[in-house]
Parts: sequence; C-alpha cells; structure tokens
Amino acid sequence: MKDITVLGIDLAKNVFQLHGADSHGRKLFSKQVTRQGLFKFVGNLKPCVIAMEACGGSHHFARLFRHYGHEVRLMSPQFVKPYVKGNKNDSADAEAIAEAVTRPTMRYVGIKEVEDQDIQGLHRYRERLVKNRTQLMNQIRGLLQEYGIVVRQGKSHLLKTLVALRENEVNKELTPMNKELFWDAYEELMDLDQRIEKYTVKLEILSKKDERSQDLLTIPGIGPITATAILAAVGDPHVFKSGRELSAYFGLTPKHQGSGQKTRILGISKRGDRYVRSLLIHGARSLVKVVGEKTDPRSQWIKQLIDRCGINKAVVAVANKNVRIVWALLTKQMCYQENYGLNEVA
Repeated sequence: MKDITVLGIDLAKNVFQLHGADSHGRKLFSKQVTRQGLFKFVGNLKPCVIAMEACGGSHHFARLFRHYGHEVRLMSPQFVKPYVKGNKNDSADAEAIAEAVTRPTMRYVGIKEVEDQDIQGLHRYRERLVKNRTQLMNQIRGLLQEYGIVVRQGKSHLLKTLVALRENEVNKELTPMNKELFWDAYEELMDLDQRIEKYTVKLEILSKKDERSQDLLTIPGIGPITATAILAAVGDPHVFKSGRELSAYFGLTPKHQGSGQKTRILGISKRGDRYVRSLLIHGARSLVKVVGEKTDPRSQWIKQLIDRCGINKAVVAVANKNVRIVWALLTKQMCYQENYGLNEVA
C-alpha cells in the first residue's frame, strides 16, 4: 500500500472499482469496495493522485478526497475510453482511468466547489422550466389551430388570445369545456412565468454578490444569467491553458479534418455545455444587432466580420472572442474597458 502513487476509481452508486498503481504504472491491486468502504480506504491511504471520470457525483468525491490530502484529477470519459483494453468492464475502466491520468498531455476537468454547483443547480432547474413553458405554448397553439384560431409568434400574442377567448365569443366552435381547458392552460403558463422569474431574480442577486461575475458583466454581450452560468460550468479556470482552449470547451471553435498538408476547416464543433453556448450565442447576437453606427474599435471589427462572413458567422466569432476575454479576466489580474479592451489591474 505504501507504494501507491496513482489510484484509479470507476465511480458508481453503491459498488466502486479501484485500481492501484506505482510510480512506474505497474498494477498493485484491483478490487471492489462499497460506498462506505471507499471512504474508509481513501481516508487511510497516504496522499497520492486519485483519478476519476467527470460524471454524476464526481465533484462531490473530488472535494472529499482533496480534504484527505490527495491530489484529485477529473477527466472527460471520452479521453479515457482509448485506454480501455479488451472488453469493457469495471476493472478495465478503472485500469484505463489510472493509466490515462499519467499521460502528460491529458486534459482535466476543473473541480467545482459547492457554491458553483448551487448556481448550476439553479440554472438547470430554470432551464427545465423554460423548456416546459415552450412546450406548453406550442401545445396551446396546436390545439387552437384545430379550431381555426391561428396565433402570431410571441408569448404576448398567445396570452392576449387566451384572455380574449375567456371574455369574448371569438369562435363559435369553442365549447365551455374548451374554454375551461384553455383558461387552465393560461393559468399554468402564468405560473411558469412567475417561477422562471423567481429563479432569474435569484441568479441576478448572486451575480451582484460575486466579484468575478461583476467583472464578466463588463463584457458586452454577457449578462447576469450568462455570467453565472459560465462561472458554474468552468469551475477552476486555471485548468484551461488559454482562452482558445476554454472556447473549444464550449464548442465555439471550428472542427477540422487534416491529412498530410491538406487541412479542411469545418463548422463549429458544438462540444461541451450546450446551455452555456446558447447563452453566449444569444448574447453575441443581441450585440451584433445594435452595432449600428458605432465607431469604437470593437464595433468596427464586428461590421467588418458581417461584411466578410455574414451575420451568423459574425455572431459565433463575437461569442468566441467573449469567451477568450472571460478566460483572461478569470485567470489574470485584468479588467475590461469597452473602448480599450483588456487592461492590467494596478
């Protein structure tokens, strides 16, 4: 046991597979332990490198094992998979994790603190409510169309139509049962709006209390929702070596295919957190729309992008640039000024 330098753990709910290796990568043991047995085993183990895949519960275990004095490293499962030898099973997975963590070029996932996961939980719950609201609105539109009532795009038009159905005889085909059904849908829609607004306000309050979030809010195209989502998704920003690496993490950099001296650039990879990427894209799109006659260097750059590449590619480029600025603000003592870009904090 004293020679263990790397411990690979294949996480699960109740039974965990362990693989111990020495400094030369030689296997020392491979065994299964229960959840309580895992805590006891790791607590009695001398400080070493503990490797796990980034999955459900991994950040909880990482914080706990780090408290015991171990160096914990989380890896994306897609980077561990090439090291699985033969058939896939728990033992082979744990061995692959222990081997992958020793690679000098391996990329790691930042360990999230409890506060980051609290914020991420709010975002996940709010995101689900927004999806539920969209689904409900689409269902109402579809049902109304069956009675010859076609509603314009936009939530406000739908709400006005539902109120009109309640107060007036808009369509003779509608029975009292239909009207009651649509009014129940209206009340459900209003309830979802109130709940979404509740969590939106909570996130805005959290963004005001966090100094890092306040720094991100100075970047055009990033608001309280986007700023808190980025902080919760990134965790430790120092895990990323550059702004481009963080941008690639969110899937905003192009894919490419290369062989020999020929390289073919494709569209953006769309990897990573789809939710955060969509927020960044929406924020960049709102920024591109209001460029107008602005003469500052950033606006001029955006106009040139639009003329050269079109609006959609310009939007992605602005989102990409914003993520790079975010990385600089989070990892270095710098502040952002709209007319001058990044400046070091005195």
